[in-house]
Amino acid sequence: MNYRLVIKLLGNVCIALGLAMAFSIPWACRFSPTTEELHIHNAKVSPANPLFFVETGGYSSLLRSMGICFVVGAILRYIGQNAKPTLFRREAIAVVVLSWTLATILGALPYYLYENNASHLGIVREPNENGVVEMSFIDALFESQSGFSTTGATVLSDVESERNIPRCILFWRSCTQFLGGIGIIVLLVAILGQGVGGKEVLRTERIGSPGEGAPLARVQSLAWSLFGIYVGLNAVLVGILMMLNLSLFDAICHAFSTMATGGFSTYNQSIGHFTTDPNYNGAAIEWVLTLFMFLGGTNFVLFFWCLCGQPGRLFRDTEWRTYVGIILTATLAVMIFGIWYGSFHQPEHNTASVSFSFRTSLFHVVSLTTSTGFVANQYDSWNAPAVMILLTIMFCGACAGSTSGGIKLFRVILGAKIVRAHIEQTWHPTVVRNVWYEKNVVNRDLLNNVAIYIALFFAVIVVFTVVIVAVEPDSTWVQKGYLADRQLLDVPCIVTTCLCNVGPGVGVIGAGGNFGSLTSTTKFLLTCIMLLGRLEIFVVLAILSPRFWRTHA
Repeated sequence: MNYRLVIKLLGNVCIALGLAMAFSIPWACRFSPTTEELHIHNAKVSPANPLFFVETGGYSSLLRSMGICFVVGAILRYIGQNAKPTLFRREAIAVVVLSWTLATILGALPYYLYENNASHLGIVREPNENGVVEMSFIDALFESQSGFSTTGATVLSDVESERNIPRCILFWRSCTQFLGGIGIIVLLVAILGQGVGGKEVLRTERIGSPGEGAPLARVQSLAWSLFGIYVGLNAVLVGILMMLNLSLFDAICHAFSTMATGGFSTYNQSIGHFTTDPNYNGAAIEWVLTLFMFLGGTNFVLFFWCLCGQPGRLFRDTEWRTYVGIILTATLAVMIFGIWYGSFHQPEHNTASVSFSFRTSLFHVVSLTTSTGFVANQYDSWNAPAVMILLTIMFCGACAGSTSGGIKLFRVILGAKIVRAHIEQTWHPTVVRNVWYEKNVVNRDLLNNVAIYIALFFAVIVVFTVVIVAVEPDSTWVQKGYLADRQLLDVPCIVTTCLCNVGPGVGVIGAGGNFGSLTSTTKFLLTCIMLLGRLEIFVVLAILSPRFWRTHA
């Protein structure tokens, strides 16, 4: 294990995070402040320009966080200054997992260092000597991991009040999803081009599916291309949203969340804010976000091939065609059940039109399939069949090499082929059938990997469900007006939505709920689960093995 190189690369990640925080600082500045804004922020007014002020609390917390990132980064780079430049498989895995862990801790600092009134978290906590109820570090860690893992789960129940969370920190919250979307590590590889280890970083970051054959031989070029595609799509979406009357701040934040399939919004009602506010064309905004969420759930390597003049690869890709088929089928099913049970209601009407029913069904199907978690309607109050369809597609996820979570469709496809082959062997035990994918025979190692991963995925859900049921008190549900045994339904959903990096679920963490009322122990466990879901289980479990860290193993 090349420890010095790992430490040096972690130092680079720290410095990159500090630089990323700098982009949030301008949002702490305001021109022509109102009296209410000055009072909310206890603002420091510039003597040279009394119409200019700075959100002192948010500005200060970001500066201190940047300083910590730079100091930690400088120390790590100093320790690893004489490292050998070769990055192999084990070092690459260590860099990926430790980078996400370190990013989560450092990314939590702006939340934690901001002395806000955290009563909006729904947490009962004693105020400090200044009468302020502070955000605990576990809460900040949860919010940070939710951003970097593009889960979109939150402990904040009121993001519209600048007294609770200033705009500059709210912007950082969206930035964490932008960084987590394509992966901090992809940018790192694009800059460093670390040879064989760089290929492993891209594989660990889920770039490419078995049938696509991503050109990993040109790691640096591929990484830059993927990052360029990602940034380009974000820029296009920002422009479109601004044309639909969103402010620059709202457009950037929602673009970051959409392309990263994260789901953080700057409004308490999520996308429902735009459908209920007459100042916006809610339908157009929904259609645009649906399209870009769909693009976020597509394997980015397919976009790379399209730019290389080979668009046919997109339509020949089995996983992508399955992705489209599942979305269309699930949308029609949800729409039919919704109309049958009368679940859909337009904001301005008692009943819903067919076009509205299709639009809201498609929006939420794409939102949950891609693990974005945007909400335009209280889907958890719909009929039971529709809700079950939404929860089922949450498991499957979208394409490998995308910014989405879940099991990934290529594993679902191969899992189905494995089951079919074993069923056939029940009456033909002596016949050995090959499993084909993209006109190629899938090797047994990959088939075993898929089968074990799916089994392990559900094992993680079962184990963490049992643990959280044991540690989370009944009062969490009773205080929300539910019966205590409701946790037997909600906790599996809570674990699943975090492991699949979706965010909202049903019950206490439904479309209108949040994770703030859960205990610190539960939130820490869910933070770990989100990391498992983002980096995929094998990679995280690998570094927990003592043999992984031995110099010769």
